[in-house]
Amino acid sequence: MSTIVALVVVLLMVAVLWDAFVRPPRARRAARTAAPSAPAPAAAGGPARDTVGAARPAPAPAPAPAPLPGQAAPSAGDQTSYLVLLARSEARRRIRASAGLTYLNEIVAASPDSMLHRWDNRILRPVRVHLAPGRVANFQPVFLDAVRRAFQRWQDAGIPVRFDLDADSTAAEVRFKWRIQFEEERTGQTELAWDRDGRLLQAVVTLATFDPKGQPLSVDDVQVVALHEIGHLIGLDHSQDSTDLMFAISKVRDLSPRDIQTARLLYDLAPGSLR
Repeated sequence: MSTIVALVVVLLMVAVLWDAFVRPPRARRAARTAAPSAPAPAAAGGPARDTVGAARPAPAPAPAPAPLPGQAAPSAGDQTSYLVLLARSEARRRIRASAGLTYLNEIVAASPDSMLHRWDNRILRPVRVHLAPGRVANFQPVFLDAVRRAFQRWQDAGIPVRFDLDADSTAAEVRFKWRIQFEEERTGQTELAWDRDGRLLQAVVTLATFDPKGQPLSVDDVQVVALHEIGHLIGLDHSQDSTDLMFAISKVRDLSPRDIQTARLLYDLAPGSLR
């Protein structure tokens, strides 16, 4: 019996020694979860996502650069200041009060963006205009003089914007072009570009040398057409009164008092939204 007991004790000791020194140690259970792998980069403009798929806010955008000299600072979006809202309210009041004397209220009502568009602070720094000669039928060099007289007429009316009519084509902000005729019932067209604050930046004015019926335009006709298109160039839209030069199809040959008062009021107010 003592021999059997001794044999069992020996076997137990051998088993302990085998487990301690011969068998490979077991991997220990981790005390904490493994660190997640780095998330994949987010698509531009979308939220970043962790590897488990939970959405988290995208990194804040870098601050906008400071405006260049002469450039307006970016608008504050929905955080419009009280003073700005007060100024817009006063502008709306003045426009309503001018009804009958001007047609600026009609222009704003017909505008899809409720904005005033005009050149800003262009007295000491005149708008650069390139008056190119035409190469189309019935173009006459005296047509350029007619356009210059039309600019002078608006300036004599007291509009606080000046134009440099001798700018070359590379530096021009406004370009005049000529064509024989328009397909529509018109003899001129003005295309404008403005920034988000309503300040005019560029324009292309196209004048025809024949009316829609095929009749050649005279020098006086071209001056009237230029007067109308320069009205658009300074920021005016059409009047609903046929006694105004800015009526859609001009019936008069010179600026009306309402044309002048409308332009003056436009330049008394700041460009931009009225909302």
